[in-house]
Amino acid sequence: MITIDWFLPGYKAGGPIRSCANLVAHLQEEYDFFILTRNTDYNSKEPYPGVKPDTWQRLFNVNIYYFSSAYLSYKSLKKVITDVRPDVIYINGIFSRYFSIYPLIISRSLYTERVLVAGRGMFAPGAREVKGGKKNLFFKIARFVGLYRNINFHATNEMEAGYIKEVLGMSTPVLVASNLAAKPGDKESADGVRKLPNQLRLVSFARISPEKNTLYALQLLASYQYDGEIVYDLFGQLNDSGYWAACQEIIKSLPAHIEVSYRGSIENTLIPATLQQYHALFLPTKGENFGHAILESLVEGVPVIISDKTPWRNLVESNVGFDLPLEQPEQFRNALSAMLAMEQEAYEQMKQDCKEFALAVLKDEEVLEANRSLFA
Repeated sequence: MITIDWFLPGYKAGGPIRSCANLVAHLQEEYDFFILTRNTDYNSKEPYPGVKPDTWQRLFNVNIYYFSSAYLSYKSLKKVITDVRPDVIYINGIFSRYFSIYPLIISRSLYTERVLVAGRGMFAPGAREVKGGKKNLFFKIARFVGLYRNINFHATNEMEAGYIKEVLGMSTPVLVASNLAAKPGDKESADGVRKLPNQLRLVSFARISPEKNTLYALQLLASYQYDGEIVYDLFGQLNDSGYWAACQEIIKSLPAHIEVSYRGSIENTLIPATLQQYHALFLPTKGENFGHAILESLVEGVPVIISDKTPWRNLVESNVGFDLPLEQPEQFRNALSAMLAMEQEAYEQMKQDCKEFALAVLKDEEVLEANRSLFA
């Protein structure tokens, strides 16, 4: 059983939805998955059209129970989970009352064989800084009352495993398995936009939030005299009106040859085609436990300019982009300048290297086996 606040057909919550959907797609022939989730998308009150709430149904080749807000409670969760009596409960996230904390408590009353909690990047220092007082208090209480006693955590890399142990104690059992990428389709990616020197089209698919470091990205554009025209389009949810207001102030100050536009949220299925309109993904995030948009960009042959706070490292050596320290903004400015000046021939080689790099990731059987072992 998977518990997660938002699932397909939702897309506004980003990575966690894709992570779970990919996990199910790869392993659904080996395990019977039952998913508990809401019948609305992230930050939305509108129910999904064509989805019947508060009952089991078969959608996306999996059993899903979409709770309406009126029916969602500890009592109703316990009834649904008790009726299924799953061998394994896989809980996504930490702070959700209904889909993280309550399922954890219910699992104890059912003596569930195996309970896993996926940190989903919430233990990373950058994520803990946001509303840090409340989060630190929660973790202290959790350790004091033994909330995670005899629970296994799922980390997607060794760095995230370290963050979990740093917060909950070094003896915390953590299983490491990278997120699974989407199953590769049969289509060939398009050729993409031509790369002319002194022209650069950048894109971001991420929440407009401190964790994703949108303001930092804009400051990098505003703090240097770039020799050419730059377009930067932002796709994603607006989480914090005050933070967005600060971003808008930077946008207003940009010179005429740098154009930044907010494009709203985008459905996951539209991302591959949209990527072909840009030269690079620009995401100096404070931390990602995986970064689906990063891999999707590489799959489409689009280089990435990201921070070194993700599992995607040593990108320069592979000629697929840049992973840079946030403490050294000049390195980001140099990377942007290099991409800006790049001509088509060099860019074509970079695109090809991106695709080959991504293909090697998609075919990694060790990652599939590590995910399979989570439930064994």
